Amino acid sequence: MLRLEPRQSTPVWLNLALPVLAIAIALVLCSGLIVLAGANVFEAYGLMLKGAFGDFYAFTETLVKAAPMIFTGLAVAVAFRAKFWNIGAEGQLMAGAVASCFVGSFPMPSPLAYVAMALAGALAGGIAALVPALLRVKLKVDDVVSSLLLNSVILLGVLALIEGPWKDSLSGYPISPPIEDSANFPVFFEGTRLHLGVLAALIAAPAVWFLITRTTLGFAIRVTGENAEAAAYGGIKVNAILVATALLSGGLAGLAGVGEVGGVHFQVMGDLSPGYGYSGIVIAMLARLNPLGVVPAALFFAAAMTGAEAMSRATGVPVFLADVIQGTSLLTMLVALLFTSYRLRYQGAAA
Repeated sequence: MLRLEPRQSTPVWLNLALPVLAIAIALVLCSGLIVLAGANVFEAYGLMLKGAFGDFYAFTETLVKAAPMIFTGLAVAVAFRAKFWNIGAEGQLMAGAVASCFVGSFPMPSPLAYVAMALAGALAGGIAALVPALLRVKLKVDDVVSSLLLNSVILLGVLALIEGPWKDSLSGYPISPPIEDSANFPVFFEGTRLHLGVLAALIAAPAVWFLITRTTLGFAIRVTGENAEAAAYGGIKVNAILVATALLSGGLAGLAGVGEVGGVHFQVMGDLSPGYGYSGIVIAMLARLNPLGVVPAALFFAAAMTGAEAMSRATGVPVFLADVIQGTSLLTMLVALLFTSYRLRYQGAAA
């Protein structure tokens, strides 16, 4: 019979192989939906790959979609490292978007506008994450529940804003006024949407990795997550670290909203995010909470989103297949994580 046996250590190759294996299994499982839709599996996945990376424009669109998910993936990875269960990246993204849009509506020179929008968005996202952190530290409220419910509070607040004071009086559309032209992020290649926020996201990943692995704060975050009691015994102020982690996590999620306002939409609308904050949870898990691993995981998700649109047009397979792939990837990764701590052993039947 087969039984699970605890591992003494996890091989490095296994840590690298498990996310790849989880994605492969998810794609195999989702192929059944493609068959049910009456399409050829290999053709559909080929079209998805081509739609995401088939030419330079497609590749840049994949990068543009990956940028906010890199930020939200980093936000979740940092929070989960400290066992602060931040499920509120979606709301923090929207908070950052609103704050950056407000700041970006004031005339100012472009470099100053970029910095002001980034600071405002990060601060708004950090404050949004601070609420569940303080509720946990001061009142022992479950941060999973409080951060999740805060998403709805923030989204409804944004809807009230764009349906009220910010509503376009001429068209009647529930959208905010656009930011100043000087606040629009520069585009690197004409004819694409590859903007400054994408570069910022790619720089943020190694920066967060350095903070987590090479700084005193990062050490305190990791120790707090691994054993809060031991961290407190060693002199680390656990509650202060949780608050600092929440601010950092929320700030990263807020920057995702800044990028969407400054580089993509140039204003705030109710559907500004198609769920980037929730995708960040799956991305962080696929990356094993490694900031460097967040980038390829986010690229995979972005490729699924971009490629699914092209695949749907050519084959008729619903574009929602990308969402199914994302959700299935999380489930397969959770199962795969079991084998980082345990191995299967065959044990012969007792006589």
